Amino acid sequence: MLKYGAGALLLAAIALGGWWYVKSNEPPQVAFAKAERSRIESVVATNGKVEPLEWVTVRAEREGAVGKVMVTRGQTVAAGQVLATMETREARAALASAEARVAQIKVEIDTLARGGRSAEFAEIDGSLRRTKLERDQAARDAETMERLLSRRAATTVELQEAKDRVARAEAQMAALASRRGALVDIGDRAGAQARLKDAEAAVRAAQERLSLANITAPRSGVVYQVDTRPGAFLTAGTPVASIGQVDRLRVFVYVDEPELGRVAVGLPVTITWDAQAGREWKGTVEKLPTQIVPFGTRQVGEVLCLIDNPGQLLPPGANINASIRAQVVENGLSIPKEALRRENGVPGGYVLEGGVVRWKPFKIGIASVTRIEIREGLADGALLALPTDVKLTDGVSVTATK
Repeated sequence: MLKYGAGALLLAAIALGGWWYVKSNEPPQVAFAKAERSRIESVVATNGKVEPLEWVTVRAEREGAVGKVMVTRGQTVAAGQVLATMETREARAALASAEARVAQIKVEIDTLARGGRSAEFAEIDGSLRRTKLERDQAARDAETMERLLSRRAATTVELQEAKDRVARAEAQMAALASRRGALVDIGDRAGAQARLKDAEAAVRAAQERLSLANITAPRSGVVYQVDTRPGAFLTAGTPVASIGQVDRLRVFVYVDEPELGRVAVGLPVTITWDAQAGREWKGTVEKLPTQIVPFGTRQVGEVLCLIDNPGQLLPPGANINASIRAQVVENGLSIPKEALRRENGVPGGYVLEGGVVRWKPFKIGIASVTRIEIREGLADGALLALPTDVKLTDGVSVTATK
């Protein structure tokens, strides 16, 4: 029994060894790809940012608190439409005060035009009348004293006292007349006119401040950005909103410096936006960059593209993905990029010929995201070895797999 068991084990070992020998000497399995003709597009894939084709930033023209914001992002507005209003309580109070001051000064000027303030004139005129009466009485007394003196019924002292009273009354009348004439002079009128001009200027300033309370759209378009909110305090020049035409957009595409040689004016560009997967926007390269600038860790040129924006679905300010179609080859022979190898710097690949692989150098052309054009050195339908762990050399036998 033991003898038969040992024999069975021996036969199994021999069979296993034979299988291993055959297996170890089989050609290695390698996956291949077929060289095929197709349309090949060479694209420069990168990112960029969107701006309106034409736009204007609306700014506050005076300082103050925002009362109301009348528009929202994406709203279409007409030129002159009110976008926001500023608080006007202080401006209205300043206007009322200035208008009251103008009215007051006009009354003063009217009074001056009539010669002065009526109460002061009345007082002076009353004093003049009383003084004139006193002078007339003093003059009559003086005449009486002269007659009495001629009859020796009065003294020279009494006559002189009467004449002195006449002189004092006439001097007082002259002083009152001078005071009346000096009550309104040229300086008073000029001062009043100057004050009136200042007050009228204050009225105009308050009116202008009130008019600037309405922040209006300088042009028609779409509000693509709102920079303020009710209650916010603005200084003159602070942005309030941005308005632009967004049916066409400018896109600044950031192209890495080594790729700029593949980009030319007029090339088609396709824009995608992660927020709307599956949607594309089409346009063309409008202008090449004039300088290279740092962009994060990259050195890029900002390529200007113009795109159509039907339905205004792509908002200005969006960060987008861009593909510039640099070259196109129709019906070009191509292979997957991973099938291309380099031996001593020469591009080529291992082509399957009768169960063995042969090294073939290629002349390559443009490349798409996944495939590369082969211009010389490869026949239609040829099978090229894909990357494998097996070390391939010219003439090695292989077993092709899918």
